Amino acid sequence: MKRRDLLKFSLAAVGLAAVPARAAESCPDDGTPAQFVPKKPANPQPLDNDIDKYPKCPYCGMDRKQYHHSRMLVHYTDDLPDATCSLHCASLSLALNIDREPKAIYVADNTSAAEIKPLIEADKATFLVGSQIKGVMTKRSKVAYGSEEAAKASQAANGGELVNFDQALLTVYTDMSQDVVMIRKNRAERRKRAQQKG
Repeated sequence: MKRRDLLKFSLAAVGLAAVPARAAESCPDDGTPAQFVPKKPANPQPLDNDIDKYPKCPYCGMDRKQYHHSRMLVHYTDDLPDATCSLHCASLSLALNIDREPKAIYVADNTSAAEIKPLIEADKATFLVGSQIKGVMTKRSKVAYGSEEAAKASQAANGGELVNFDQALLTVYTDMSQDVVMIRKNRAERRKRAQQKG
């Protein structure tokens, strides 16, 4: 399935699980809930200092510097950037902005030994899915590598399956229901622990 078709059908896969409970104002032209439009201003160069410009994931609030190894950035054709902590949250952006065409999609390159992983085009990455590596916002991890050789070495050490970006994105939508349940449970437990301490 081509990415364009996958993105058009992805909103149905996500369903209402990704929609916040609060009421939304709509965009005047098409009824799209306004809270889903990327909030950062248009930027033709969103990769420059992406963590400084976009420190928090707009979908879950996670720190993109802490999760530099899993972060992503969707750059739409209207130059609006949507910078997320993970493939899970990038998939929400792609599904909720269904009428916005991605110009480019970037993912952290785990081939790099840099302190902050550089971003590369997701189309050029090899993803290791379902390995022993801990996932970000998901039970079934999805880790991107700019080098197929590095991905194969990680697979040999950690198990999992090597796939391209379109296949990795499909696994996100397949996993969405279980992952949302897991995330809600984890957040409830954190709130409970915080209340017990306070």
